[in-house]
Amino acid sequence: MGFTSIEASGSSFELRRARRDDVDALVALIAADALRAAEFGFDAEARAGYARAFETIDADASQLLVALEGPGGAIVGTMQLTFIPGLSRGGATRMQIEAVRVDEELRGLGLGGAMIEWAVDYARERGARLVQLTSDARRTEAHRFYERLGFEASHVGFKQYL
Repeated sequence: MGFTSIEASGSSFELRRARRDDVDALVALIAADALRAAEFGFDAEARAGYARAFETIDADASQLLVALEGPGGAIVGTMQLTFIPGLSRGGATRMQIEAVRVDEELRGLGLGGAMIEWAVDYARERGARLVQLTSDARRTEAHRFYERLGFEASHVGFKQYL
């Protein structure tokens, strides 16, 4: 499956594999999130960390970092897809969707929904039998968004920060 164009409000947006030169824009999109802003730095050390992370993601066939490019070339959306083989569910592969972001000024145009629909189709094409994602418990609007797209709240997640 190739990447796709998304039409919204009379403009065309290109969904594509992220490139190294997109990293600053992708990090800025993720950092613009009020719940995550404090986690991000933009000094030389932080930038080097983002570059290393991008190189690792980009080199891994089980990972896909997606960029949504708007008219004029600006990066206006992103998500990361991870394919996870497992022994549960009869040896099924699942796809994890993470870090879904759309530029705040473009929300409500259907871009996020189109991105997720494309990701689900991509998962099917790659043989995944389950698509999963997590969302911060405080993101009630995001929960409604994912439920409208056919996702159901089925598990409780736990984390341990190291």
